[in-house]
Amino acid sequence: MESNVHFPSDISLLWDAARKCIDIIMDCEKEFNLAGWRKAKLWYRSLKNQFRDLSKTCQSGGKEKEKKVKEKAKEYLRLARQLNDKVTNSKKTINTGLTTTQELARLLQLDYYQSMLIKHIDLVERRLIKGEIIPHEEKLFSIFEPHTEWIKKGKANNKVELGHNILVATDQFDFILTYKVIEKQADVELSIPLMDELISLYGEQSFYSMSFDKSFWKKENKELLQLYLDRVIMPKKGSKNKAEQEEESSKEFKKLRNKHSAIESNINSLEHHSLKRCPDKGKKGFIKYAAKGVLAYNLHRLGMVLITQQEKLLQKELARKAA
Repeated sequence: MESNVHFPSDISLLWDAARKCIDIIMDCEKEFNLAGWRKAKLWYRSLKNQFRDLSKTCQSGGKEKEKKVKEKAKEYLRLARQLNDKVTNSKKTINTGLTTTQELARLLQLDYYQSMLIKHIDLVERRLIKGEIIPHEEKLFSIFEPHTEWIKKGKANNKVELGHNILVATDQFDFILTYKVIEKQADVELSIPLMDELISLYGEQSFYSMSFDKSFWKKENKELLQLYLDRVIMPKKGSKNKAEQEEESSKEFKKLRNKHSAIESNINSLEHHSLKRCPDKGKKGFIKYAAKGVLAYNLHRLGMVLITQQEKLLQKELARKAA
C-alpha cells in the first residue's frame, strides 16, 4: 500500500522542510515578537524559485549542464543555510517565552523540520556539489511520512512505489486469515513468523498445505515448515537439482501451486477495498487503515458467500414449486 506522498528528491524535500519552518515561524511571529521576519513571504518565494530553477536545470540537457547544476545548487544551499541561521536565532526567543503546552508542541515541530532542513542541506551538497553517491539507508522519502519505504516491484518496467508491503495469508475460501504491514524485512524472513502466527491463531491441525511466492524461498525455511505441514509449496528461485525438478513437476505440486494464483485476485480486491493508497497520516494511521481495509474485504467476502447461499436456496425453492 502506498503512502500519500509526492515522489521525492533531496532538493524537493529540502524545499518541504524550508517552507514548513517558515510556516511555523509565521505562526509564532506575533505571539513571541520575533524580529527579522518582516520579509518572510520573500524568503518563501526566493526559496521556491531557487528550488524550481535547480529542478529544471537537473532535468534539462545542454552543454556544461554539470557546471550549471552546481551554480544553481550553491545558490539554493546559500539561501537554505541563511534560513537555518534565522530559525536558530528565533528559536532562542521562543524558548525564553514558552508558557503553554501548545507553544511547546509548535517548538518541537520546528525542531523536527529544522533537523530535516539541516539533513537535506547536507545531502544536496554531497550529491550535487561534491558528486557523492548517497547510500540508500541515509535517504528519506518524505519528511511528513518518514516511515515510508522505497519499494521496487521487481517487474519488467522496474516500477517503484512509496509505502509498505503488506503480507497477506488467505484460505481456500478467499478469506484473509492474517495480515501484517512489513517494515524493512525481506520476504525470506517472513515465512516462519507467519506460520507461527497462524498456528497460534488456528491450531496446528488446521493446515494441510501452504503456498508461497518464489521470493519466500529459502531451503532452511522450507525444511522447517515441512515439520508442521504435509505439503509446502515454495518454488525455488534459480536452477533446480533433479529432486527439486521432480517435486515441482508433480501433479499435486502443480495443482496446489495453481490454487495460489487466487491470491492475485485477492490482492486486486484489497486494492478496491481502499488498500491502494493510504490517506491517513503517520505510521499508526497507516497500520490502522490497513486493518480497516482487511476487515472491509472479509466482510464483503462474507456477504458474497451469504448471498450465494440465499440464491441457491431460492433456486431450490423455485425448482420444488415448479415440480
